[in-house]
Parts: sequence; C-alpha cells; structure tokens
Amino acid sequence: MDYETISAYMFGRSLTGLGVNLLTRDVRGLAAFLADVFGLAAHRLSDDFAIIAHDGTLFQLHSDGTYHSNPLPQLIPENPPRGGGIQLYLFGVNPDDAVARAEAAGHMVIEPPSDKPHGLREATILSPEGYAFSPAVRLG
Repeated sequence: MDYETISAYMFGRSLTGLGVNLLTRDVRGLAAFLADVFGLAAHRLSDDFAIIAHDGTLFQLHSDGTYHSNPLPQLIPENPPRGGGIQLYLFGVNPDDAVARAEAAGHMVIEPPSDKPHGLREATILSPEGYAFSPAVRLG
C-alpha cells in the first residue's frame, strides 16, 4: 500500500486489528519527535494528519480539529500531560540509542534503559504532550 497516495476511504477500509489514533495539538511536532527520537517515518504528513508506520504496525496522528464532531476531545485534560495513562511500546527500537537522541534534543526520559525480568531492555520517553513511548529490544 502506498501511504502517500491512498485515499482516506481506501486507507480506512484497509485497517485491521487494533487501531491507535493519537490526538495532538501539533501533528508536525509529534511526527518530528517520533522521527528524531525513534527513527519513525510519517506519511501523508500535514497540519491535521499523519500515518506512522513501525515494523508492520500503523498508528495515526490527528489534530484536535479533525475530531470536531467526536466526543473524545471533551475528555482531554486542559493541563498536561495529555497522554497520561497510556504507554506505547516500539518493539525493535534500541532504547539506549533512543534515549541518547531524546536527551540530546531535550526531551524528558522518565525511565532510563534497563534490563527487565520479562526479557526486554526498555526505556520510557515522554513526547512533548506527555505520551509515554517505550523503545524496547529483546535481551540476548
């Protein structure tokens, strides 16, 4: 599927499994954070929308304005962190490298890289709006 040219209608019809949409005040800013820290590419990037692909999984970024007729924006807290309570794992992304890039760019690392008893090395980095992204790789 060509994410750059597929129509919204055909894209929507192609989605299966679990869908994740992140509402954001700044689609381009969140897409830049995901690219700079985790090496993820944004497709169909605009002020209102982006498709993010990672290892065969898709998620979408939507500006608040695109949800004008949806009841969800009423539940978004006025004060940060907007993304409190959700942790998004990015399996196959090296946490040591991601944390180094995040720290160099001034992003908040709330959990440094560490080996976990469940067989992963992982870290947790907050996006500017408070979404918790956890890069993780399998332990040897």
